[in-house]
Amino acid sequence: MRICCTADLHGHLPVIPDCDLLLLAGDLVPLRAHRPERGRRWLDASFRAWLEGLPAKTTVVGVAGNHDFVFQEGAATFDVPLRWTYLQDSGTTCGGLAIWGSPWQPTFFDWAFNLDEEDLAAKWDLIPGGTDVLLLHGPPFGHGDPTPRGPVGSPSLLRRIESVRPRLAVAGHIHSGYGVYRIGPTTFANASYLGEDYRPANRPIVLELTDEGLAVVDVGSL
Repeated sequence: MRICCTADLHGHLPVIPDCDLLLLAGDLVPLRAHRPERGRRWLDASFRAWLEGLPAKTTVVGVAGNHDFVFQEGAATFDVPLRWTYLQDSGTTCGGLAIWGSPWQPTFFDWAFNLDEEDLAAKWDLIPGGTDVLLLHGPPFGHGDPTPRGPVGSPSLLRRIESVRPRLAVAGHIHSGYGVYRIGPTTFANASYLGEDYRPANRPIVLELTDEGLAVVDVGSL
């Protein structure tokens, strides 16, 4: 199975390489669309058209991020559903893989899906054992989370990943943390598409899942 990961689109919709599973790790709507009604219009027009342009074989699974107020407010509902599976502390399956998605991150300004660490730990406790793919917005502490004041990822998320040991975990949120990391047996990808200047900077990360394991096919700057 070929898996493609990207995050932090902020309204920029990249060309997606050929893949069987596309994972979208939050911060999808444009910065100008923080108001839920604006976010909903963008999802129903630009995002819908982008999803519909993907090959029929591509399964799309996504979570929200700290800029996606439209999801926090429960306003992303449509008469005709979007061509994806949206996860919010919930799971799905694809090709035999158990996928769990959660949009939360440590409190970060006055954005959406903010929680303090004690409450985050309760969210991570919901991640089932046996999860193969963990789809997040915020990264775990010390992995893909650099800032001038030090790592800002969630320590309790790191502990939960170490406990559950998914094959793949994907996040974004910290644009400068783009890249692929290891957390024990888990491959962790910070798949931020935009750079710190909020311009497209990084390619969607592509991985190949085989019986032998998970291999990185493509990662790097545009």
